[in-house]
Amino acid sequence: MKQILCISLWLMGCLMPAVSYSETLTDALESPAATTRTVPELVQELTEKSLTQAVPVLEALEQQGGEEMLPLFRTMLNGDLYYVKDTSQVVGKTDTAGEESYADILTKAAVTGLGSRDVKKIRVNNTLRSYLRNAIARIQLSSANPHSREQAVLSLLSELDNDTVGQIREARANESVEEVQQAMDLALAMYALDQGSSDIEKLDAVEGLAGSLQPEARNMLRKYAEMEPDHADYSARVSAAAAKALERIQEKVEFYGFIDQLFFGLSLGSVLLLAAIGLAITFGVMGVINMAHGEMIMLGAYTTYVIQQLMPNHIDLSIWIAIPAAFVVSGLVGVAIERGVIRHLHGRPLETLLATFGISLFLQQLVRTVISPQNVPVSTPDWMAGTLQINPVWSLTLNRLYILAFALLVFFALLIILKKTNLGLNVRAVSQNRAMARAMGVRSDRVDAMTFGLGSGIAGIAGVALSQLTNVGPNLGQSYIIDSFMVVVFGGVGNLWGTLVAAFSLGIANKFLEPVTGAVLASILVLVFIILFIQKRPKGLFPQKGRAAE
Repeated sequence: MKQILCISLWLMGCLMPAVSYSETLTDALESPAATTRTVPELVQELTEKSLTQAVPVLEALEQQGGEEMLPLFRTMLNGDLYYVKDTSQVVGKTDTAGEESYADILTKAAVTGLGSRDVKKIRVNNTLRSYLRNAIARIQLSSANPHSREQAVLSLLSELDNDTVGQIREARANESVEEVQQAMDLALAMYALDQGSSDIEKLDAVEGLAGSLQPEARNMLRKYAEMEPDHADYSARVSAAAAKALERIQEKVEFYGFIDQLFFGLSLGSVLLLAAIGLAITFGVMGVINMAHGEMIMLGAYTTYVIQQLMPNHIDLSIWIAIPAAFVVSGLVGVAIERGVIRHLHGRPLETLLATFGISLFLQQLVRTVISPQNVPVSTPDWMAGTLQINPVWSLTLNRLYILAFALLVFFALLIILKKTNLGLNVRAVSQNRAMARAMGVRSDRVDAMTFGLGSGIAGIAGVALSQLTNVGPNLGQSYIIDSFMVVVFGGVGNLWGTLVAAFSLGIANKFLEPVTGAVLASILVLVFIILFIQKRPKGLFPQKGRAAE
């Protein structure tokens, strides 16, 4: 009996290690950490895992895929990641002009024939969103593109922790681009201020944040500047230093706010310049108060709309076609008005004013009947959309920046035409002394028609620019006709440089008054100023000179 018991015990001792080893080996082979899963397999697992099980899969994707996972992570973060119910293929959804389309998330190949009933959304919650944002930042932190690395650091400022700061420190040691270094130093200074153990460390961090305009840095400084004495982290020295740093930052913010208002004033001035410059030469040469000038602007804007309707798939190109087309359309209408009406009313300014006012009403009704009485949509080209970010508190709107440059280009082109061409010579001659010009053989009637057409064409170009800034409707021109006359009278009738100075002066004055008085009262104050100014200088800023100036 004892022998049988000993043999049994011996056999159990031999078998137990084998069983334990076998189980351990099986567990190891079945463990996700030990199993080498490819990126497509991991992506496939996202369709099977629950919300609580998705983070390990995303971690494995981040480790294996690296920067190639950015499109997938961004699509999932935006809530546009789906899978096909029949095949479990993971696809990303895009919405273009109201039409949904799907593409394989890894290969980017389009997947056709899918509807909303054929796919199911891969859900995300706040935990996954937080992980995805941090993962995107971590991946970009090792990107070869310096701008991507800088944006990655800035995106982490609001969620700094030990692991994130450790990665930033490691990356900082190898970083060579100054802008990225500054962003990393900012992150490290914010973490030191929030987690520092001594006043000296926190004071150094405050000094590092003092020149930053990043909202996160300003919020952290404000937190310590406004901290109550009974707070556990309160330090009088740190609080005073944070308050002083905030004052320095606020001075910079106010300076860039001033620059921003100045830019918007110049932007409004460029619009006024485009609207008034054509009126300046017609008013200066012919002495005609053209109340239909605003409708020339409207026709230019509608020309842009029509061209975009004719080439809806080439919006970026349409604007370049619309500029000369608007010039031709408005210019021909201007010539027709001059030849058909205005030339018969020379020397009768009141009748000319009434006639052009009637023409403006006719053109408005014509547009309402032919196109639409409602505002029409005009798209902005991609290259004009968005903003140019200069720093965290100052950005320039691209469409306004382009229109400012365009207005100056038109101004100098017109200046060259009037100074260096035969048409310009004749225009200047007729504007200074019509009788003498006719005695010298200048055909003043032809000059009048060409001048009116040129001024109307430039108004059409102004309409193209305005179509990118405001609504396009039948009453578009009425919003700018009064302002155009104010610019012309303020600058000096027939003087292009006066029109330039007056347009920008009124635009800047209007934008600086608006925050204080409101838009309506600002316009009233500008009008009152011009009335008082004209009482003192009836001929404007730059009056015409010479014997025929009167």
